[in-house]
Amino acid sequence: MIPPRTGPSTRPSPRAERNRDQTSQRLLAAVGEVLARDGFTGLGVNAVAKQAGVDKVLLYRYFGGLPELLRAWGESGQFWPSIAELRGEGEHDITHLPLAARYAAFMNRFVDALRQRPLTVEILASEVAQRNELTIILETEREQWGQGVGELLGGQELLHRPELKNITLVLIAGVQYLLVRGRTIRVFGGVDIGSDEGWQELKQSIGLMAQRLLG
Repeated sequence: MIPPRTGPSTRPSPRAERNRDQTSQRLLAAVGEVLARDGFTGLGVNAVAKQAGVDKVLLYRYFGGLPELLRAWGESGQFWPSIAELRGEGEHDITHLPLAARYAAFMNRFVDALRQRPLTVEILASEVAQRNELTIILETEREQWGQGVGELLGGQELLHRPELKNITLVLIAGVQYLLVRGRTIRVFGGVDIGSDEGWQELKQSIGLMAQRLLG
């Protein structure tokens, strides 16, 4: 019996899939590089494609357009640390810790995660000076992230103690401000915010505060 004929496969070859993944990663990386160098006013399809070294047609093909690409970059973890990154895995999962220790560990990891993302710090500085439809995309991503932070840090307890939510907000904003400020000054309030020692001092203070509020 002769098997029925089938048409050509429409499934991409493994090589095509690899090429697509590599190109997508280059485009995602280019977003951060353009933002850090030129700010949001310089972010455009042509600029990102040129930075990535690919045809802009591929940007539309793989992402649909610049807003979708920016949203994907915001969700990728390259710009902002994910909840999973800050929570940790296995024995490093902070949800196993008492509330005060969990809070301190979260803030420690948040500080370290942002310090390891110098491009993010440059973009945060750029956001302060200009707000448009592209900056709003990243703002929305962080608002959703903030909801996840509340669940990670205490869930119902934070709901019943709104002052903790507000304190957390001030701390997270303060960390961002000090990192942005640290681009141009070395010492702030007597603390060397350009050094590991200075940030370790700040993290220890946050830990003491968490113990007194939540211990």
